[in-house]
Parts: sequence; C-alpha cells; structure tokens
Amino acid sequence: MGIVADIGQSWLHPRQVMARLLADGQREDRVLMFLMVACLLVFISRLPALALAAQLDPTMPLNLRLVGALFGWLFIVPPAFYVIAALSRIVARIAGGRGSWYSARLALFWSLLAATPFWILNGFAAGYGGAGLAQQVIGAFALVLFIIIWASSFYQAEYGQVEK
Repeated sequence: MGIVADIGQSWLHPRQVMARLLADGQREDRVLMFLMVACLLVFISRLPALALAAQLDPTMPLNLRLVGALFGWLFIVPPAFYVIAALSRIVARIAGGRGSWYSARLALFWSLLAATPFWILNGFAAGYGGAGLAQQVIGAFALVLFIIIWASSFYQAEYGQVEK
C-alpha cells in the first residue's frame, strides 16, 4: 500500500499496518523519513496559529516565531522522540517484550505520521478560529488518536501476531 492509504488504514487497523511495515524489513532510512516528514507537517500546521499570534502580539515578529517553531520541530523534537522510543523499548523489555529498538522507533514515528492529518486540522482551527473550543476538541482528538495508534502499533511491534 502507499503511505497515504497506510495512514488512513492506521486509523482503523493500526496493528495490521504495523505488521505490514515490520514485514518490509528493517529500513532505518524509512523510519527517519517518517519522523522528519511528520515533524515538518506538524511545523507547517502551526503556521496559521503563529501568524495569528504575531498579528495579535506584534512585539515578537512572525519571522522569530517561525524560526523558533522550525528549530523546535526539526532539531529538538526528533532527538526527543528517539529517547521516548528507547525508553518505551526498555519498559517493554522489562515487561517481556520481544521487539527490537528498531520496532520501537518504527511504532512511535509511524504513529506520529499517521496522526498528522489531525494535527494539521488542529493547526488550521488554531490559526483561523483562535484558541477556542473547536481547536481544543480537535487537538484532544489528535492526541488521543496518536496515543491509540502508538499503543496498538507498539503492542504489535513487541508482542503481536495479527489475528486473521
């Protein structure tokens, strides 16, 4: 399947998608690409909110806000996600997990990428509607979706065989 179809499939059947990704073999380039594309998309999703914030508070210009967000999403978040993946793998190993460091990274990075359409929607809601109820509901949904996909994918990576 293509990556877009896999993202949509992950919303309904994350374990099956993870099993398919794991069956493709260990490809560190693909895992890094999942993380970097997800971080770039989340950064882009923040643009409307950053523009609104710069318009409402001109003491910090838009270009400074953009540089800060870009630095955070492309240089701070990726190493942090590597640490989170390693910590989750350590916890799973203690709990009897049979996965690998690679499978822990794949599950986390794929989950972030699979949830990005809702992060983009959240960014539009924040930028065009301001910080209101709609933005909070969409943001909460995106976070819950990410956690569900990650938990299911991580379970598959550590313990699972997909039921047929």
